[in-house]
Amino acid sequence: MTGLPGSAEGTAVTGLDSSPAEQRTDLEPLTEQTRAECRELMARYPVPRSALLPMLHLVQSVQGYVSPEGIALCAQELGLTKAEVGAVATFYTMYKRRPTGRHLVSVCTNTLCSVLGGQRIYDRLSADLGVGHDQTTADGAVTLEHAECLAACDYAPVVTVDYEFYDQQDVESALEIVAALRRGEKPAPTRGAPLTDFRGISRQLAGLSQHADAGAARAAVDGPSAGVPTLRGVRLAAERGEAAPPMPARETPETVSAPDEGTPVSRDTGGPDTGGTPGEQAADAQVAAADNPAERSGAEQNHPDRPEPAGRAAADRDAGSETSTDGQAQSGAGTSVEREV
Repeated sequence: MTGLPGSAEGTAVTGLDSSPAEQRTDLEPLTEQTRAECRELMARYPVPRSALLPMLHLVQSVQGYVSPEGIALCAQELGLTKAEVGAVATFYTMYKRRPTGRHLVSVCTNTLCSVLGGQRIYDRLSADLGVGHDQTTADGAVTLEHAECLAACDYAPVVTVDYEFYDQQDVESALEIVAALRRGEKPAPTRGAPLTDFRGISRQLAGLSQHADAGAARAAVDGPSAGVPTLRGVRLAAERGEAAPPMPARETPETVSAPDEGTPVSRDTGGPDTGGTPGEQAADAQVAAADNPAERSGAEQNHPDRPEPAGRAAADRDAGSETSTDGQAQSGAGTSVEREV
C-alpha cells in the first residue's frame, strides 16, 4: 500500500486528500440562488468566515463535490483566498474532491467493526462494484469508501449510506443494500431519517432543509434513533436500581475576612470581593458563574490573580536579556519589542 500524498490509499490512511480537485465541464452551475443561500448562511454567524464549513456543504449539494468553482465562490463571498478555502476543503474527508455518485456508501473498517466483519464487507463490495476507496461506479449510482470510524461500535459492523445507519451488517445484507441502491430504490435505514441522496444530505449538513414539504421534514426528525444496544446499559441500571452519583452542589461564594488584614476576600478566588480592575471583576464573575468543577477550574486558572507557576518569573526574566558575543549579559534587550507589541 502506498501512502503518497494524493493517492487513494494515502487519503484513507491519513484522512487528508492533497490531490487536486477534479475539474468538470458538465456540472450544474452555481447560480445566484446558491450565492444568496451562502449569504444567508453567513448572516447566521457573528463572524462571516465561520460559515465556511456549511458553505462548502452547500456547494457540494449542488455539484456533488467541492469543485474549483465552489471554492472560488466561497472565497469571493467571504473575502478569503482560494488557498485558504482549499486548505479547509482538503482537511475534512466529508468534502469530496471528485464527483460522487447518487449515494455515498461508507463501510467502517476500524477495530471493532473490522474484527466483526467490516473489512470483509468492504472487500466484497469493492470487488462486486469494481471500485476502490473514494471511487464511483460507472453507472454513477454509488461512491464507495471505507471509514475510519462511524461512531456506532454498539451496532458493529456498520455501513452508512449518505450518513444514515445500517447496523449489524454482514456481507450478504450489505450486497443487498447496494444492489437496491443501484436499482434506484432507497432501503430504509436501521435508524435515523428516511434515505434521500448524497446531495440532499449535503444540503442538510449545510443547515438548509433538503425536504420539499413539512411532512417530509417531520418524518426525518421523527425517525428512530437509539436502539436496543445503545439503551441496554440504561435498562440494566433500571433493573438493578443503579444510578450515577449526583453532582455535588455548587457552593455559593461567601465573603470572609483576610487573615490579619480584615479585607473582605472572595472565598472563590482569594481576590478582593469588590474593586479591582475590570478584567479581575469579569474573572471573578466567570468563576462564580461556573456550572461544574471543570468550568470552575478553567476559570480559576485563567484568573489574573492566580499566582504564576514556579519558575515562570525566572524564565521571563531570562527571556528579557541577551548574551553578547563577548559573553556579557545585556539586560532589557526585549524592552523595545515589548513596547512595539
